Amino acid sequence: MNHQKQLYAAYAYSFFAFFGITQLWVIYLGQQGLSLVAIGLCESIFHVASFLSEVPSGVLADRFSYRTMLVLSRIMSLISSAMMLINGGFAWFALSFIFSAWSYNLQSGTLEALLYESLLEADQKVRWPQVSSRLNIVIEIATSSGLLLAGTMVNWDLAVSYWLALGFAVLGILATLFLHEPQQHKQQDAHQTISQIIREAITVLRQQPTLRRLMVFDATVSAIAAAYYFYFQNVMTARHFSTPVITLLLAGTTVVAVLTIRLSPRLLKLNTNRLLAGVLGILSLLLLLTAIGQTAVISGLFLLIYGLSALMPPVFTVLYNARIPSAQRATLLSVASLLYSLAMIGLFPLLGWAIQQIGFAWTFGACGGLLALASLIGWRRLRHSA
Repeated sequence: MNHQKQLYAAYAYSFFAFFGITQLWVIYLGQQGLSLVAIGLCESIFHVASFLSEVPSGVLADRFSYRTMLVLSRIMSLISSAMMLINGGFAWFALSFIFSAWSYNLQSGTLEALLYESLLEADQKVRWPQVSSRLNIVIEIATSSGLLLAGTMVNWDLAVSYWLALGFAVLGILATLFLHEPQQHKQQDAHQTISQIIREAITVLRQQPTLRRLMVFDATVSAIAAAYYFYFQNVMTARHFSTPVITLLLAGTTVVAVLTIRLSPRLLKLNTNRLLAGVLGILSLLLLLTAIGQTAVISGLFLLIYGLSALMPPVFTVLYNARIPSAQRATLLSVASLLYSLAMIGLFPLLGWAIQQIGFAWTFGACGGLLALASLIGWRRLRHSA
């Protein structure tokens, strides 16, 4: 196996899979005649389907071929995009969102597992932090590029974005042809049953409390940062941001994210407990400053918090993979994704309600206060354990 070609193929797959050309689906569904309630239900259906399918998809990836799961992911994406081009009403669009959720689930953790196992096979595990960093930079650039391109179609014909999504799904399938299944995973396929994978994954979680804490920390911090990102869009609308300012902010998120992702290999050299306490402390401070409420201030904080959230995947994929056995890798990575979905299901509506009651600035300022308290407790424990 040519491992450099394997990496290039994985980067290409990531670019095609994460090209965010369909991110303006709220606007598109509105143009198709759906009410805001129906659009919100479509989003809820996506999260419920994703929540129910996340771990089963990881189990299938551990039982069968990683490549097969990646191909199925792009096929689900292709079906979802094709369905969005046909206005069959709410039920039709809701079904499309279920296929979209399956597309997300089937690749969630699978590509990372394939790459990590490939590096293990080549005795190059030490390269994983750099590989993970580059992978997430590719994803960030693809997501932002697709969003900016979709923005040019809003006043033209947003349906074109779904035609382009069909093309990118096909390109993603073609990219998998250049990926090679790690030999160790092929051998596991021959004798590992689904029930064995599930039992052994549960055993790993029971025996590794540190892994459980990492997953909960990642899910909570990522969910709060994601909520800040999405609800800030309402701030931009309420405060009448101009189109150039919105475009500049969205472009700025890409620049900030790439810069922070590039820092991840260096940060991973720090003690894990101190790294986590530092992330929690910085996020607390940024959220506390949100209470100032001035537009310029929270716009700058929006960029910084987005950059911090972009740092989470490349850091935690390294921390996870160092603690997860090969035979349960995709399954346990899916558990981490499931916890994030669970955190989003709980926090997102709660924060939305709080914003309606006391406003964006005070809601996230209060979150910062709670996280600062948690950070202080964490630092005290570190001092006692030192």
